[in-house]
Amino acid sequence: MTPIRIGIVGVGKIVRDQHLPALAKDPSYRLVAAASRHEKVDGIPNYPSIKAMLEDVAEIEAVSLCMPPQFRFDAARAALEAGKHVFLEKPPGATVSEVEHLKELAAERGVSLFASWHSRYAPAVEFARTFLTSTTIRSVAINWKEDVRRWHPNQEWIWQPGGFGVFDPGINALSIATHILPKMFITAATLDFPENRHAPIAAQIAFRTLDGIPVTADFDWRQTGPQSWDILADTEAGSMLLSGGGAKLAIDGQIVHDEPEAEYPMLYQRFAEILRTGTLDVDVAPLQHVADAFMLGKRNVVEAFYD
Repeated sequence: MTPIRIGIVGVGKIVRDQHLPALAKDPSYRLVAAASRHEKVDGIPNYPSIKAMLEDVAEIEAVSLCMPPQFRFDAARAALEAGKHVFLEKPPGATVSEVEHLKELAAERGVSLFASWHSRYAPAVEFARTFLTSTTIRSVAINWKEDVRRWHPNQEWIWQPGGFGVFDPGINALSIATHILPKMFITAATLDFPENRHAPIAAQIAFRTLDGIPVTADFDWRQTGPQSWDILADTEAGSMLLSGGGAKLAIDGQIVHDEPEAEYPMLYQRFAEILRTGTLDVDVAPLQHVADAFMLGKRNVVEAFYD
């Protein structure tokens, strides 16, 4: 089968750590070009913008968009209007309405669009979903706490409007929760904003499902030492702990699933699948919860944060 000729846009840490290794190992793709304002990928043509890349490399069939969410809409729109399939790094856009428009545009142009919620592809997530659908859930607690200095050093865009703040990692938890839990709605939220930043550093959120199951989420970017990416569910079949960002599953303290992470290779496998079948895979539920938290949440000002 002929490899998909793909270009990548926004060559930052996540691209070097995850996207480039995944593409290099997948015979379904051939990376033919890159576009970035500051970085380059060795061995292929590099361009300062997606516009220049699309104009000069006509053979591109698909693009993977990995720039900050504030700038993704215009790039995605340009690619879709040029008839290219589009892979969106998470979060898929800065607003729900942007992503909804991109879905409509992709359908109109007959090309594929993929919102790549990578945490849903963590190895134990589907096992957790199967377990939860087989029992009655009493309550759920999400604890997603990490050190922003470790994971986002000197990245100012995360603190700017549209940069999501602590919801940049928190949306990973929401992408898992919306996949494994019944439909839920936010009932209350508190967002902690450093006095010198435009995006929250922590958030506490309360949800309820349609059946009244309570779900809480505690997101914090000030965690030092061990990092916490856990979802705990109290059920009639026992206590379920999905830990390590979805990598490990335990029931009543006994490990039932644990295997190495391979999220990004699986994402690109999924993108190739929807591309070749001419379909879309764009779920806005995690992004909608972030928007609802900002709409309903109480703003709490905390001490200044300095990176």
